Amino acid sequence: MSTPFPFTAVVGQDDLRLALLLNAVSPAVGGVLVRGEKGTAKSTAVRALSALLPEVDVVSGCRFSCDPDSPDPGCPDGPHEPGAFASRPARMVELPVGASEDRLVGALDIERALAEGVKAFEPGLLADAHRGLLYVDEVNLLHDHLVDLLLDAAAMGASYVEREGVSVRHAARFLLVGTMNPEEGELRPQLLDRFGLTVEVAASREPDQRVEVVRRRLAYDDDPAGFAARWADEETAVRARIVAARELLPSVRLGDGALRQIAATCAAFEVDGMRADIVMARTATALAAWAGRTEVLAEDVRQAALLALPHRRRRNPFDAPGLDEDRLDETLEEFGGSDGQDGDGDDDPDPGPGGGPGGQPEPDDAPQGDGDAAARPEAGEGGEPQPSGGAGEQSPARAAEPFRTKVLSVPGLGEGAAGRRSRARTEHGRTIGARRPRGALTKLHLAATVQAAAPHQRARGRSGPGLVVRRDDLRQASREGREGNLVLFVVDASGSMAARQRMGAVKGAVLSLLLDAYQRRDKVGLVTFRGSAADVALPPTSSVDAAAVRLESLPTGGRTPLAAGLLRAHEVLRVERLRDPARRALVVVVTDGRATGGPEPVALAGRAARLFAAEGTASVVVDCESGPVRLGLAGRLADELGGTAVTLDELRADSIASLVKDVQGSRRAA
Repeated sequence: MSTPFPFTAVVGQDDLRLALLLNAVSPAVGGVLVRGEKGTAKSTAVRALSALLPEVDVVSGCRFSCDPDSPDPGCPDGPHEPGAFASRPARMVELPVGASEDRLVGALDIERALAEGVKAFEPGLLADAHRGLLYVDEVNLLHDHLVDLLLDAAAMGASYVEREGVSVRHAARFLLVGTMNPEEGELRPQLLDRFGLTVEVAASREPDQRVEVVRRRLAYDDDPAGFAARWADEETAVRARIVAARELLPSVRLGDGALRQIAATCAAFEVDGMRADIVMARTATALAAWAGRTEVLAEDVRQAALLALPHRRRRNPFDAPGLDEDRLDETLEEFGGSDGQDGDGDDDPDPGPGGGPGGQPEPDDAPQGDGDAAARPEAGEGGEPQPSGGAGEQSPARAAEPFRTKVLSVPGLGEGAAGRRSRARTEHGRTIGARRPRGALTKLHLAATVQAAAPHQRARGRSGPGLVVRRDDLRQASREGREGNLVLFVVDASGSMAARQRMGAVKGAVLSLLLDAYQRRDKVGLVTFRGSAADVALPPTSSVDAAAVRLESLPTGGRTPLAAGLLRAHEVLRVERLRDPARRALVVVVTDGRATGGPEPVALAGRAARLFAAEGTASVVVDCESGPVRLGLAGRLADELGGTAVTLDELRADSIASLVKDVQGSRRAA
């Protein structure tokens, strides 16, 4: 077994270490979500924490880690007789992003269940993590069906496995820790709220601290055991402090004054529901215990707010997490404790090896929504790469208010990653048929299995009421659900689109489609064209907020190289098919249909468009032409693409036209 990097040897990242330690003191806090750029010791710190967790007593031979003092009465390995128990280190279980449902919750032997009536159950990762730590790296990339199972287990403290009337239940209470890079996409709101605390991490910009990080990492890589031995005393001290804080925790008093401050803070920041109040109360109590106190002070409430509220204030994926600390201080001062606390206590808690209260770090490169764009001046392009031929360039226009869009979907039946846009064969959804299983059976089609086994009962010597089932009789259910697609935006940023009100409306429409892509679990990409060339403003990514940032700073001006934009989009799709052949694409061209610049620009654009039609790529043209005289160029482009055209008004879900408008390919199924 490899030697983990010592927790106390992590340089800086005080808020991250404190949040992890508070959960070690009080698992009821609800876990930690660690957000930050790559290479910031997120995974290192989480893995190092597991070595500091106190040992747990478990019933000997129980695969579900039952507590000998209060064993689970419904444990599949029970009932447990009092007596034999063993102590072992608390486990840290890692949930891979690509794990199957059976790997997470466990699996039933369907064949034995049907033929013998035996509940043969193989525990999954949730059982392994019971009374320990469940770690999900890149938690924002976790498949939706696994997220649902994780939510259910976290809410109920138990895991249920049910297959065709056969069910198994076992306890599953764990400390949930997730790490993520926001550039790769945001987290579902339901799962986001399940994390008690959140921490933003970023690499230090101080040369001395960066030098120390490198020095310690090189020393660890050269001799892991020797490096860990040099930090053994510090590790022992922190482990002892966790144990002491756990013992002190039941004695900590959360007074009425502190409770009023907690309630007032949550109300002032308009967080949804009551979970934030409860998490803040538990966090403030854990902070007091960690500091060796039996009284919660105003400084504990402040630090609890900085850890528990930022991720609960987001209203859409384009909102940057964070907290206005000046407003927080004003609220705490206004609702100062009435039980002897003055909110400015001189008795600062000792931060100890795990870090101390301190302010929440400001995230670097935080994505901004269009509400923030409206508050900023239009001058400047925010570092947006400049395409060639920028004559007549104008400053970026503000995006109009986003709206709910119609559903744009890819025709046919795909087999891509689970999502919410287009029809696809999936592991979850409505049953549409049955087939022989390829590999392990995951979803039994009971009627088809019985039908396959029924003709052979006499030949198999059936004599009792049970059905004699062989493996060849088993049938896998074929299911139809929804998949996520690659939505590639091709946006005209030329001079013909440069009218301020018009470009604002265009940006508002694209922003609306980005919100729709976020909700439907799509990947998105952004190609822009103007002047004499096209640029890939954003390569395909799961981070729709990154696309919103690029869109916000998009300048306009120059000629309209429509063919260049289409050819660049075609190349992007070609590369993406090699990377992810199962994910189907939807191309959204946002333009008025004009093509200028170079020889025969209209004919060249038509030839480029026909490349998409020849490959059967689903497409839609958002017609941005305005004014009393319309040339209908966008409609002609849609015909060349083999897709369809919608106006900005028709894109709205509440328009007079039909509520759902599918994108039709050139070879629509009869």
